Amino acid sequence: MAICMPRVIQARQILKRSLSNGGSTPASMDIPKGYFAIYVGEQEKKRFVVPVSILSEPRFQQLLHQSEQEFGYNHPMRGIMIPCCEDVFIDLASRFGAF
Repeated sequence: MAICMPRVIQARQILKRSLSNGGSTPASMDIPKGYFAIYVGEQEKKRFVVPVSILSEPRFQQLLHQSEQEFGYNHPMRGIMIPCCEDVFIDLASRFGAF
């Protein structure tokens, strides 16, 4: 478990930097404590609200790294965008217990 801690901290830093680039939007107001919004899709983005516990999952951290490489930290939708197929993300997130 100690091996994963630096990656969890890095994932949280990516999330924090991404969210700090955007402002407070009406959509962000309906996110419960302990959750965050992400946008998933290759062409059209769909919004998902997922628990922060998903940040500790290595496969989700890979998606965050992919997002960083593709979009940087200034996301046009003012939220984290994950560049993968929606069906793949739903399958992955359900395995983590996010849904």
